[in-house]
Amino acid sequence: MKKYKAIALLSGGLDSRLAVRMMLDQDIEVEAVNFVTIFCTCTAKNSCKSEARKAAADFGIPLKVLNATDEILAAVRQPRHGFGRGLNPCLDCRISMFRRAGSRMREAGADFMVTGEVWGERPMSQRPDALRTIERESGLEGLIVRPLSAHLFEPSLPEQQGWVDRGRMMAMAGRSRKPQMQLAAELGVRDYPCPAGGCLLCDRNFAARLRLLLAEDPKPETGEIQALKLGRLFISSGGSRIIIPRNEDETRRLEALARPGDILMSAEGFMGPTTIVKGAANGSLEEAASLTARYGQGREEESVTVSWRAAGAEGKGTLTASPADGWRLAGELKRL
Repeated sequence: MKKYKAIALLSGGLDSRLAVRMMLDQDIEVEAVNFVTIFCTCTAKNSCKSEARKAAADFGIPLKVLNATDEILAAVRQPRHGFGRGLNPCLDCRISMFRRAGSRMREAGADFMVTGEVWGERPMSQRPDALRTIERESGLEGLIVRPLSAHLFEPSLPEQQGWVDRGRMMAMAGRSRKPQMQLAAELGVRDYPCPAGGCLLCDRNFAARLRLLLAEDPKPETGEIQALKLGRLFISSGGSRIIIPRNEDETRRLEALARPGDILMSAEGFMGPTTIVKGAANGSLEEAASLTARYGQGREEESVTVSWRAAGAEGKGTLTASPADGWRLAGELKRL
């Protein structure tokens, strides 16, 4: 009797772990694919990639990790199916990931795909019509098995052909996690992460920052996107981006991400942040110096000497600045 093989989308979360477990329990050979992007909100210590690797190791299955950042940026620039509440092209994102997983399915000689999708769990990408669109445009119609919600869909080809037992699958729907947690206890799936994480593109503040960057540079470097996650961001009256770190960790990370042409400045004689100025325009250094003084320990002084240097170049100098007050921040500098 033939042993069937599936490619599983494994995020490392509870839903995808349950889907894999249910397939393994039906003696399906499973290979997992995990997609990572620069927009994931997980921490480095508890990232989606590390959770996926842990889950794959627990199940004893191979895992292939693929970076999907380029595809998502392309979708952000030209979304065919629109955005969610932020700058998140969820349908386009899922379609591109499913296409790549489909390519892996064919390369690996697998018969079908498995996902942990739940009917109605995510408002944009897991609506019935959205799921059908993703399946159709990814070229995987009839080849996707969704064990957690199988009974709410028309039977897939693997179910029709008896490659998998539809009777052993579920009819979960909605956003409650209680059914999944109960099933996890029954199947012995443990040590799964709490529901958390997500995509920064759904965050309206981050989306505003990314829109600004893409207006400057349609194809930004990864480091420029990483910098959007950090610090307080101000837009100078001339349109420059001024980033004020909130702590020592952000200071170190922003200094490491500084690229040639950026200006780094700090107050002399006072503890405080190392400000990063990107796209320095007329007047932006003076405004950045005023902000640097405001957010350092010299904020109560009438004036502070602020030194500056150009990243990767010889340029340097000093400015005398008065710490920015609330009126100045509200009237001349836009904060994102």
